[in-house]
Amino acid sequence: MAKGTPAVLALGNAGVEFVVHEFAHEPSSRNYGVEAAEALGVEHDRVFKTLLADVQGVGQVVAVVPVTGQLSLRELAAAVGGKRAEMCPPDVAERLTGYVVGGISPFGLKRRLPTVIDETAELWDTIFVSGGRRGLDLELVPQALIDVLDATVWAIGT
Repeated sequence: MAKGTPAVLALGNAGVEFVVHEFAHEPSSRNYGVEAAEALGVEHDRVFKTLLADVQGVGQVVAVVPVTGQLSLRELAAAVGGKRAEMCPPDVAERLTGYVVGGISPFGLKRRLPTVIDETAELWDTIFVSGGRRGLDLELVPQALIDVLDATVWAIGT
């Protein structure tokens, strides 16, 4: 089932080494990243969530931050040379990415968007991001995430 997600296919096509981790998603859970960290038995700071924001003067931007923190919209805007940023509503994020909230992956989006990754990702040998659905995470080295997405690394987490 995991083989078919756009995220898994995109990483495979990019020749990136990664590990697929599936776990039973609890439908009543709304803290998807913490649920993933606990299900996988890893430090919460190693699991990253994918968020979308609209940055004035830039457009939609993908932000990848640890599930234990929040996104600094001010820093995200600064990272991409925009004036200010605001979160995209969930329905807009789902439409732009092709994924459901709680399963949005930075890989395999409907169209490529500028991506900013919190600098703390580089502190870990490997990190986890959503694989394109709830209950599916992908483990990979942070540099692969940066390289495949041509991402900017910036202090966007708080």
